[in-house]
Amino acid sequence: MPTLTRRSFVVAAMAGLATADGAFATDGPVPSSSGTEPPRHRAPAHACDSHFHIIDARFPPPDTPKPPGMTFDDYLLLQARIGTTRAVPVQPKNHGTDPTCLLDALARFGGNGRGIAVLHPDVTDAELKRLDAGYVRGLRFSVWNPNDTVAPIATIEPLAKRIADLGWHVQLHMSGDQIRENAALLNRLPCAMVFDHMGRLDPARGPDDPGFATVAGLVDKGRAWVKLAGAYLNTKAGPPAYPDATRTAQAFVKLAPERLVWGSDWPHVTEKQKPDDAVLFDLLSDWAGSEAVRDKILVDNPAKLYGFA
Repeated sequence: MPTLTRRSFVVAAMAGLATADGAFATDGPVPSSSGTEPPRHRAPAHACDSHFHIIDARFPPPDTPKPPGMTFDDYLLLQARIGTTRAVPVQPKNHGTDPTCLLDALARFGGNGRGIAVLHPDVTDAELKRLDAGYVRGLRFSVWNPNDTVAPIATIEPLAKRIADLGWHVQLHMSGDQIRENAALLNRLPCAMVFDHMGRLDPARGPDDPGFATVAGLVDKGRAWVKLAGAYLNTKAGPPAYPDATRTAQAFVKLAPERLVWGSDWPHVTEKQKPDDAVLFDLLSDWAGSEAVRDKILVDNPAKLYGFA
């Protein structure tokens, strides 16, 4: 008789919660999320959540906060609710530059997971090869808030040079102003780049923010991708429609739908009041404008960017 793993148990349990259209409902909120209903729009086969975080107190370092309700098993409940099957966990600041938690998640996702790590330039070549074998495909630089950054702007270029031959990319969490101010740096990087959270442009300006033009120039050159994620990070108007974030997202869709991926940003670490992930998932349909474009953003684009079979 095959061994019932924790993952297979959770997946089997979720199978009993399927609704008539194949989506999932839960009998309680997913941890670090609100609401219980499935999305109105069903996810296509092989849909990918290209941006979320796993935070688990079992993993180092021991001296950083690691709130409950943000573990791999918690995330499986979200995945079952919204219908995604491919996954790109992004190493959070809570785990510093230690990739143990990330690699554990990737091993448990198997071929359906690719990861984004956080490192310093003193990482060894052997460690980079180990991470590559563990399905890591990029490095994140969250510099939007310089006061709590783990890998600052000065480390982007040295590390980009180290990972270029692996075919990895750099993932940049910058503000629109930071993107514009570092345009020369970004244009000389030897690898592809992915902009987090739609570039964190000024919500009042949206695509009129000068940072949008910098991102657009890199996208036009085939150098950059954009993550449609974090509507609540790109709004002053707020939920449920996030009209200012929607304006920015639709501008990116108009610019280059083939260079976009979508992410839930679960467990929404910046938000005291957790958003409804079904609402966030359904927003993508409004942003994309058609099912074909939405499915490209959820399936085809992440398959190309992250190397899913």
